[in-house]
Amino acid sequence: MENQETPEEKSVSTEPSEPQNQRLTLSESQLSEIQDGLKDEQNFHLAIGVGALVTILCAILWAVITTTTGYQIGYMALGVGFAVGYTVRYAGKGIDQKFGILGAVYALVGCLLGNLFSQVGFAADYYEVGIFEVFSVLSFGDVIDIMIETFDIMDVLFYGIAVYEGYKFAFRQITQEDLN
Repeated sequence: MENQETPEEKSVSTEPSEPQNQRLTLSESQLSEIQDGLKDEQNFHLAIGVGALVTILCAILWAVITTTTGYQIGYMALGVGFAVGYTVRYAGKGIDQKFGILGAVYALVGCLLGNLFSQVGFAADYYEVGIFEVFSVLSFGDVIDIMIETFDIMDVLFYGIAVYEGYKFAFRQITQEDLN
């Protein structure tokens, strides 16, 4: 019974550097020290700012692809979820739950804006005016009407996956280097 852990020790799985998974045993104080160090490196404000920028860029890219091809591709939502979540991870280096929530919210906002920007692009093409001219005449009620009119049940599936990805990918991955 030499592999039993004492109550003050915990096993932590690390990413394998060799074909076999390695287990690292840490005491409560070592684990607490590592967690404190990782929390000190978090930057929620940077995650908010950079995440917002990438959310808007993804929505614009979604609209450009959709208006160029003439098709709304549900897989765009998956790309938005991944890009936004990974950006929140990279910029924020977060391990707290608020980073996952931020990634999820930004993923949903990116999907909604992507759909809205696409419809604005279609309207601009149809009326042969600029997109900013279309935006200038839209009221909040118009935006809600557009989102309801263009809603499809498959949006729930793709938006749900995007939100999951935004949440999942927003957390910092702890490496062996972080534990040393």
